[in-house]
Amino acid sequence: MPAIRPERSIVILLLALIIVVIAVSGTFWLYRSQQTGIGWVNHTLRVENRLSVILSRVQAAESSQRGYMLTRQEPFLAPFEDFKAGWRGEIASLRVDVRDNPVQVQAVDALGAMLDRRLTLMQGGVDLRRRGGAVDPNAFAPGLAAMAQIRAQIEQMKLREELLLRVRSIEASRLNIWVTASLAVSAAFVIILGMLALRTARRRMEEALESERALSEANARLVAEAQERQAVEAQVRQLQKMESIGQLTGGIAHDFNNMLAIVIGSLDMVRRRLTPDTDARVARGIDNATEGAQRAAQLTSRLLAFSRQQPLDPQPTDVNKLVGGMSEMLRRTIGETVRVETVLAGGLWRASIDSGQLESAILNLCVNARDAMPGGGRLTVETGNAHLDDAYATAHAEVLAGQYVMVSVTDSGTGMPAEVVERAFDPFFTTKGVGKGTGLGLSQVFGFVKQSRGHVKIYSEPGQGTVIKIYLPRHYGADMMDAPARTAPVELPRARGEEIILVVEDEERVRHMSVDSLRELGYVIVQASDGEQALAMLAIQPRIDLLFTDIVMPGINGRILADRAREQRPDLKVLYTTGYTRNAIVHNGMLDPGVAFLAKPFTFDQLAAKVRQVLDEGTI
Repeated sequence: MPAIRPERSIVILLLALIIVVIAVSGTFWLYRSQQTGIGWVNHTLRVENRLSVILSRVQAAESSQRGYMLTRQEPFLAPFEDFKAGWRGEIASLRVDVRDNPVQVQAVDALGAMLDRRLTLMQGGVDLRRRGGAVDPNAFAPGLAAMAQIRAQIEQMKLREELLLRVRSIEASRLNIWVTASLAVSAAFVIILGMLALRTARRRMEEALESERALSEANARLVAEAQERQAVEAQVRQLQKMESIGQLTGGIAHDFNNMLAIVIGSLDMVRRRLTPDTDARVARGIDNATEGAQRAAQLTSRLLAFSRQQPLDPQPTDVNKLVGGMSEMLRRTIGETVRVETVLAGGLWRASIDSGQLESAILNLCVNARDAMPGGGRLTVETGNAHLDDAYATAHAEVLAGQYVMVSVTDSGTGMPAEVVERAFDPFFTTKGVGKGTGLGLSQVFGFVKQSRGHVKIYSEPGQGTVIKIYLPRHYGADMMDAPARTAPVELPRARGEEIILVVEDEERVRHMSVDSLRELGYVIVQASDGEQALAMLAIQPRIDLLFTDIVMPGINGRILADRAREQRPDLKVLYTTGYTRNAIVHNGMLDPGVAFLAKPFTFDQLAAKVRQVLDEGTI
């Protein structure tokens, strides 16, 4: 018996070792199977991600093509051209990824054909617009149908991948259970063989758990990235919508301002030519027409403000002083049923802002707050210093982190639900009854603040009131000295001697109105209908005291005309006018330094004062 025990021990030890080897081998095999399963899960997620990217990019291409169809502006086509250049490569990569699945391979080929058809339709629309063709509303129907097929095809492919993902996830979980069980058995045998085998089994178990945690974290990251991508896409869609509306409203405002310039200028001339014995009803009719035209001019001004195309002249501004100076006007405007309070912060920074436009924005906010309190209430205008950090800037589109001067308008009115807050800044959107509002007040505030590189935010709950905060960029440079107040002239400033003005305007009726008004003021007028004719006039006219030119003209625009004129006559004084400012004299929303500008439509008094001011600059 004693001789048998060592042999039996060896046999038992060898048997145990063989069992351990088998167990370890089995565990290793299961572990490799698990890694393969995880790889297939990741493969499925990668295919789904590729499908989502293709859908997102073709949608972006479609949006850019529609933007171009509406505006005929080439920058809109960047996403379209990018997708057109790279979609075949993406389809090829997707086909490689699904090569193990014949059904998906056929689906990829079908998707490629659909994308090719959709791009052909979009390219046809682009070519039509490039040739100057009109947009047929019915032409979008085939594109919509093609996009619906593409979305349906991608959804079907995603559904197949989700089914595969479910099956592969179940298989991975089953393998994980087997791996865990095998590790447990291996651990039991390793105890017999010693601490070395135990440490090996423990290490394998830790590796398996780490792999499971890594898979869980990867899945969580994918979910978070998908949510973030959806939020970013929503912001991009909102920005594209606001930009498209801004382009449209800017063009409308230009045409209306030209027409209103004719109406207001002509009414001014008629009023000045009335005799004392003129029927009073005629004078009242002219006054009513003038008031209506000026109200229309205010509407076009609000359209330009929303589209961020109004010329701004930002200066270092004491917002406390501005708000304090408005207090009495606000109380008269808002009425006695609303209690108006102002809370001015101590040590307030100066803001770099156009003070006139800021005053108009605050007044708009206060009027909206009053309308939200039909039964009366409390309205508070508050100022303060604010810092918007990187986290806030990341969460809000077009916001730069930094220091701002904050102005808030708080009311105790009816408040707004979330869906109304989302649309509050859209032009022409209003919750007021018919005839009680244009829906341009808040959109004007939004456009002005954004053009000034600021930020505006609404906080509101139904029945709890509303807080609207506008954040104005802080002024960091030296403060400018306040200009001395100018006393209003007793009579209109007129020409001094034979001062000669060259009037350049492509709209004939506007040009005639301006010429008649300036001649009424005693100036000698030379006129031109475009930039080329104006340059010819400058070449033959020995003396020109002032160039009064429109900015937006075919061919040579007003800024180029002024630059060429000053090459010949460096001392020539220039006064620009337009109903729609582009980047000729306005950059980043701000007037260029040293530019004299008179916005259309202008009155006879405004024309007289501005022309005299420009002519007198630099004189003693």
